Amino acid sequence: MSRFFKRTWAEVDLGKAERNFRRIRACVPDGCMTAAIVKADAYGSGAVAMAKVFDAVGTEMFGVSNLDEAVQLREAGLDKPILILGFTPADCAAELIKYDVTQSAFSLKYARELSREAVAAGGKIKIHFAVDTGMSRIGFVFDGKQDQTSADEIKQASELPGLETDGAFTHFAVADEPDNPFTDTQFARFERATELIAARGVKLRVRHCCNSAALLLRPEMSFEMVRPGIILYGLTPAEGMPMPIELEPVMSLKTVVFQIKTLSAGVAVSYGMKYYTDSPRRIATIPIGYADGFTRSMSNCADVLVCGRRAPVVGRVCMDQCMIDVTDIPDVREGSVVTVVGTDGSQTISMEEYAGKMGTINYEASCLIGKRVPRIYIKDGREIGELDYFRP
Repeated sequence: MSRFFKRTWAEVDLGKAERNFRRIRACVPDGCMTAAIVKADAYGSGAVAMAKVFDAVGTEMFGVSNLDEAVQLREAGLDKPILILGFTPADCAAELIKYDVTQSAFSLKYARELSREAVAAGGKIKIHFAVDTGMSRIGFVFDGKQDQTSADEIKQASELPGLETDGAFTHFAVADEPDNPFTDTQFARFERATELIAARGVKLRVRHCCNSAALLLRPEMSFEMVRPGIILYGLTPAEGMPMPIELEPVMSLKTVVFQIKTLSAGVAVSYGMKYYTDSPRRIATIPIGYADGFTRSMSNCADVLVCGRRAPVVGRVCMDQCMIDVTDIPDVREGSVVTVVGTDGSQTISMEEYAGKMGTINYEASCLIGKRVPRIYIKDGREIGELDYFRP
């Protein structure tokens, strides 16, 4: 058993990740490619391990947010195309060339800077043009008013030395809201954009706009490629969104009880003395706190699971520890495993419930799980690897 099973750890089930990927692929048209999104350390699950899973089951591309994430995959031996969906300083062109990484181009000014640096480095950079259809984040604007100008600028960018046009993409703002018509508006704008680009002689090998929600709810918008992200990890894109497939949460978060004490009535627990026992209570201390991603907002409102039952967090969450009330769970002992996210017996705390107690979304909650929390990789119920950020 891993030495990590003595403090706090995350378990990541690679078998569940494989099954999620296969179910997602079954939702999109035949021949449509997949770019597995592994940015933000694969939403907290460990980018290299997850990318290797998706590579083995057939993804055609990986999506990351920055150059460091791309280089991490390359140095781990992954050789499929990698698309950086965000910004890379133009003076990093030599690294983009060295590691054969595709870069998003979001303006003519940026394309010119990238071109100049690529020529100086003596190579070519593949680019995907980012098209802003209403997200108002990055990209050439296609809003019905600036379309011709943006298409002209993309034409100019495509002719710059040192750049090789490979594709174009946009990003939906409300694809997880099935009744919101703005997704149709964005799709129509993207179709129009690609038509105007093509009319100027710019060839796009691949077009893509579907994020997790869109590929599940609007597969007819798939074009040549889709970009699943959160659903690869078994999490829903939005609370209440209809789910046409079964997803299995990949990650669980666990810790242990390391001290139990019985407190008399009227005793304060933790910083600020915001919680007092109302009767004699059995209080357990567990080694997880806000430095691990178990945020202070969990104080006096969250539950954890121990011995198959719910135990409330009492008092303020500390940086490295917090306290739970196990008065009504007599089987709890020092060394008992505590499930913070996941299933114990008939009880489950989902990432969505966990995030809700933080006042945020499952995306953020999974990304916040700290780097001092090792990731333990399991498949078919047994441990097959581990990721220790401090002692790799």
